[in-house]
Amino acid sequence: MGSNMVEHLLELGHEVVAFDLSAEAVKAIAAKGATAASSLQHLVGELAAPRVVWMMVPAGRPVDAVIDGLTPFLRAGDIVIDGGNSRYTDSVARAEKLRKQGIRMLDIGTSGGLDGARHGACMMAGGDREAYEHVEPVLRDLCVENGYGYMGASGSGHFVKMVHNGIEYGMMQAIGEGFELLRASGYDLDNQNVARVWSNGSVIRGWLMDLAGKAFAQGNDLGWLGGKVADSGEGRWTVEAAIELGVAVPIISGSLFRRFQSQNEEHFSDKVVAALRHEFGGHAYEKPGEGEGKA
Repeated sequence: MGSNMVEHLLELGHEVVAFDLSAEAVKAIAAKGATAASSLQHLVGELAAPRVVWMMVPAGRPVDAVIDGLTPFLRAGDIVIDGGNSRYTDSVARAEKLRKQGIRMLDIGTSGGLDGARHGACMMAGGDREAYEHVEPVLRDLCVENGYGYMGASGSGHFVKMVHNGIEYGMMQAIGEGFELLRASGYDLDNQNVARVWSNGSVIRGWLMDLAGKAFAQGNDLGWLGGKVADSGEGRWTVEAAIELGVAVPIISGSLFRRFQSQNEEHFSDKVVAALRHEFGGHAYEKPGEGEGKA
């Protein structure tokens, strides 16, 4: 997603300095117009103050590693953005740590998948309000019309994105279960055709249904992938937050538990969910028979 976002910004005339642990990734994006950086120190040195450094790395330790690598070279007033799917409580703690050094942080939940990163995303920002206003022109260019906004204090951007992903869990599970019921009906149904019809004018039309049709175009029974659905974290965090706040989320929690169950039982609904995840986010999937016999 980071590479696609850089391409999008370059296309719109922005100047971007890019660094990645993969030298090949840096070389590839430099060929498209970005300034290549050989290290985090080099990256910071190429930026004008106040510097804006946008991270698109996996949640957890990789985020902390990048922040720790950046802070010796940043100065008061600089802005660090975490555009990944970090846990909102981690974002609050990181923002407070950076604030003590005068560095401002934004947690920006980013949605829209790989295609959105390249052609227009949806972004939910939390953190320092002045920092948000400083980077708003970039957000405007990266996002679809009305597809971004300031959510509030540190952690709110990632909290809103976390709940968004919890809703996504439930929606994909419902679509998967619907197609499993159609499959059991005894009718000789063309799932791609069903998805096409539902995508045009029905109450349940939308991007996920469009992607379902795209997946079914590769095979009516989705025989090209297995039924194990990964749990990438946001669903768990949503359910945990709901428990802490005393809010009932039976659909979201049920879809999360269904993903756990998919590790041991294969259902057609799980294959549909796995296919949807692959279509919008490029998420890895197991091929039929992979993982059999694993503990």
